[in-house]
Amino acid sequence: MRIARFSIDGNVAFGAVEGDKPDELVLDIIKGIPFADFELSGTKVPLSKVRLLPPVLPNKVVAYGRNYAEHARELGNEVPDAPFAFFKPSTSVIGSGDEIQYPFFSQDLHHEAELAVVIGRMCREVPRDRVKDVILGYTCANDITARDVQKREKQWARAKGFDTSCPLGPWVETDLDPADLTIQLTVNGQQRQLGRTSEMIHPIEDLIVNISEAMTLLPGDVILTGTPAGVGPLTVGDEVAVTIEGIGTLTNKVVKRG
Repeated sequence: MRIARFSIDGNVAFGAVEGDKPDELVLDIIKGIPFADFELSGTKVPLSKVRLLPPVLPNKVVAYGRNYAEHARELGNEVPDAPFAFFKPSTSVIGSGDEIQYPFFSQDLHHEAELAVVIGRMCREVPRDRVKDVILGYTCANDITARDVQKREKQWARAKGFDTSCPLGPWVETDLDPADLTIQLTVNGQQRQLGRTSEMIHPIEDLIVNISEAMTLLPGDVILTGTPAGVGPLTVGDEVAVTIEGIGTLTNKVVKRG
């Protein structure tokens, strides 16, 4: 099931996305929230009539760096022996169609296409063989990074945590095997990144075991799983799109922060 979060006539709701052709997609409005038992209302609205929102509002976004060997090497970094986590605040999250605001304190903004895992229930110290039980589904992400700030400040809070630096969407796909999916990113229609989730150094199970050893994960929390090689600069006016096999496409435009 594809679960979207959207607004219509000033109201926010979740809905199940139905249909195959992009111009014929409809939303069956969900009674309740997707983190508990829910029913479909049978009330349907065309996707074209709503505004898509970030598919979840996470309490926290846990991101993993250097989880693809070629990406680590392209930036001159060693491949880490263990999962390497950092955080993006909830205020960094935007949805598909929202604008990425180029921060005034950077001159070198980069894209990073990633598979995002959405947590479905509260959990801690998750055993590896129970990881699938705590996952609601998967969505597309773009770990927007102020690369010059990252290099200059030697830590990543401002470089990766500024407002609009975490596009997520367009929806959460709940019925998906994430082991070997194509990840592609284009800028203005030109391919920049192309990889497969099977190239991860540390698979999803290891990432969730790693972070849940340290902290409680809440429904709606998001885990970013790393980016394949090919990261590069964005400029004002660019349209950047992340497409992941079996999920869909997350599209955002870069604008000057006003």
